[in-house]
Amino acid sequence: MQESLSAFYAVKAAAVFGTIAAIAASRRRAHHPFARFGPANQMTTVRALLVSLAAGFIGEARLPAIATAAATVGGAATALDGVDGWLARRTGLTSAFGARFDMETDALLIQVLSVLAWQHGKAGAWVLACGLMRYVFVACGRMWPWLQRPLFPSIRRKAICVVQLAGLIIALLPWIEPPLSAWIAAVSLAALACSFLADCFWLWQRREAA
Repeated sequence: MQESLSAFYAVKAAAVFGTIAAIAASRRRAHHPFARFGPANQMTTVRALLVSLAAGFIGEARLPAIATAAATVGGAATALDGVDGWLARRTGLTSAFGARFDMETDALLIQVLSVLAWQHGKAGAWVLACGLMRYVFVACGRMWPWLQRPLFPSIRRKAICVVQLAGLIIALLPWIEPPLSAWIAAVSLAALACSFLADCFWLWQRREAA
């Protein structure tokens, strides 16, 4: 496995993690009203490290071993999703910072996995929409402020996020080949699109209040 990676793999992974850490540090003071970082944010940081390791595989050789490693790292980051929220509630250290840190880590993981699925020929370039959807939504919020209104807590939203991640991870596995891998990615993308549309419709109905 190590022989298959380029000399730039560690540099790419470190650069991604360093960027995440810098952004998180810049937002912590304003949105984290506690003296200590807390075990929940520490867990999210571990997940961010795993996402960075997965991101390092972008641009590496299209080999089964690399696809397997990327799926394994992505699976570990997904399996830990929800633990940070539980820890925040358990310790009484819930904050807007922690919620946003967790959400953006999920969004980046989806983007990374979608790029890897495309890179390894598991689906067409359309699979990149899985990750881009979140960032397009944020960009649209700059033009239409009502899209920035806080959303209500939703089990549906959390479940579809897990479905999206699981779909991309399964599609990335070497023994899942096209067209099956493309169909799996397409179904997960469709579920994510429906979730975004439902949230956008809910926000649109309340646009005057925003």
